[in-house]
Amino acid sequence: MGTGRATAEDTGAGATGAVGASSSFLSSAVAGAAEGVRAAAGAAGAVGGAGAVGAADRSDEVAVLAALRARPLRFPFTRDSLRCWTYLVGGAVLGLVTAVLLLALTALGLGLSVVGIGLPLLLAVALSGLPAGALERRLLRLVEPAPVPDPHRALPGAGRPARLRTRLRERATWRELAHTLLVAPPLTAAGLGLTALLLFCAALVVSPVVVQVLAPETVMLIPGHAVPGPLHALPFTALGLAGLYLGGHAGALLTIAHVRLARLLLGPREEDPGGQVLELTRSRARLADAFEAERRRIERDLHDGAQQQLVALTMTLGLAAHELRERGRAGGAEAGGAVAGGAVAEAGDASAEAGALALVDRARGEARQALEQLRGLVRGIHPQVLTDHGLAAAVAEVALRHPVPVEVDLDLPGRLPGPVETTAYFTVTEALTNAAKHSGATAVTVHGRVADGRLVLQVTDDGRGGADPAAGAGLQGLADRVAILRGRLMVTSPTGGPTRLRLEVPCSG
Repeated sequence: MGTGRATAEDTGAGATGAVGASSSFLSSAVAGAAEGVRAAAGAAGAVGGAGAVGAADRSDEVAVLAALRARPLRFPFTRDSLRCWTYLVGGAVLGLVTAVLLLALTALGLGLSVVGIGLPLLLAVALSGLPAGALERRLLRLVEPAPVPDPHRALPGAGRPARLRTRLRERATWRELAHTLLVAPPLTAAGLGLTALLLFCAALVVSPVVVQVLAPETVMLIPGHAVPGPLHALPFTALGLAGLYLGGHAGALLTIAHVRLARLLLGPREEDPGGQVLELTRSRARLADAFEAERRRIERDLHDGAQQQLVALTMTLGLAAHELRERGRAGGAEAGGAVAGGAVAEAGDASAEAGALALVDRARGEARQALEQLRGLVRGIHPQVLTDHGLAAAVAEVALRHPVPVEVDLDLPGRLPGPVETTAYFTVTEALTNAAKHSGATAVTVHGRVADGRLVLQVTDDGRGGADPAAGAGLQGLADRVAILRGRLMVTSPTGGPTRLRLEVPCSG
């Protein structure tokens, strides 16, 4: 028993061709689509490359550093300085809480590891960089308008064991742990030190008021040196103001160090496989969108250009045929009163007109046939009923035209996202085409539901089976297209049948 199976999951890209009648226009249409996609891909690559360079330039520039360079003298009096100190104080609190929790977990884990209970605690310590890194990335939004991306791969639908194994294998997990254990503590200590210094400078600024309020008590701002009165505390006020001013610059420099180290250790890197897969998937999705847009353009050009010209040609040929028939009738009426020699000439003209009329009628029939083929091609590129009424109506229309009886059971909550509807439609048409051409099926069933935010669609035929997804480009192209949407396409076709094609694709995009 042979089984053909094609599965696409989270990787791959592509776009399936239109399923419809072939015609003389198909080769030129496909060639135009390929040329358009190459042009779109080249333009997207050029724009994307420029955008990538610009993004890299912007990502290398720290917002605080840019503000400090723009207004170096006024920086301590700006909102950017206040944001820096808010970030430093928040980071210091977060660092203290994290240090206490990690010390407690480590001590408990080491103490209980002899009986095996402490191993989960030590595992929690190893994974502590994940929540700490996530909190640090959120805290960075106080000073950085551009967020630091999450370096971890998305794992939709994965269970806890699979997530745990994946996270332990990712380099980003260990970089986050290094940031939490090695980088954050000294930065936290520096932030606390600067905060304490800032508070001391603020106390010096208000020292005359303190001396006045506490008089006649002795106030010593410097150990062993009493301040006699408020006027003698004014130099300390000047010293405090200078400390606050310099502290604003020191806080900015410490914040810049925080941001750069966070980008280095908490952000994605080019060598991370997850980042490469994500960017590859996005680029393939952009290429698929470009191909879809190019197909729509070809559809409009065929509908508004070549199709209308064929309609006009058919009408012109009809008028020519009508004119020839009228001339033939008039010539026949005049031939009755002509002499013998003239009658022979008129008979020759009538024969020529009859031959011309036959050619015009033949050309008119061929134009009609080409027009029908063109209309079928336009419907196959992207049916209008799919755009206007959705997936259920489009599948029902295909089922009515199919030579094999098709039972459609689609219970959908409403309109689905455009890419999902398009992919599901072409999946159904490809399955129905294969059932009619290759399987010898006598009945086909199309069943579809939306469950847990995913469209689950299954097409089953009672044919001979033995379908090989790798034998043709149709199913493989569908699998690539489904993979772009992070879905799955599975084909099960044992020898003797039945053949089942199952599509699962998330509806959230």
